[in-house]
Amino acid sequence: MDRTVIAYVIYLLVSIALTIWVARTLSRNGRIFLADVLQGNEKLADAVNHLLVVGFYLVNLGFVALYLSGDETIEDTRGIFEALSTKLGVVLLVLGVMHLGNVYVLNRIRRRSVMEREQVPPVGPQDWVAPSVGA
Repeated sequence: MDRTVIAYVIYLLVSIALTIWVARTLSRNGRIFLADVLQGNEKLADAVNHLLVVGFYLVNLGFVALYLSGDETIEDTRGIFEALSTKLGVVLLVLGVMHLGNVYVLNRIRRRSVMEREQVPPVGPQDWVAPSVGA
């Protein structure tokens, strides 16, 4: 089997496994965070969590597929490791950036929600004062 094909197979297996692991971790731990952001609405938190996971899979697996091909032919075992380290390093960076982006957006939503909950409602007038005549 060609070394380039071996590198592709290893890249796909590791990238897909990493994507699944990160998505499951984010889903499991992000659900609690989403429930807090959405003020305890568990059904909505589950729905948003599922949609985020599906989007995460689509974007990341799409990137993995697009980044699969390379122009160079791998000649030796060292070339396999070099190609894999570059490709997997980029995939890991993309996973990290996507994770940080999600956390940033959700934290902004959470902060806005907390501010709305803590905001003091306006106080109505206590007494009615008649306008002074001729003042």
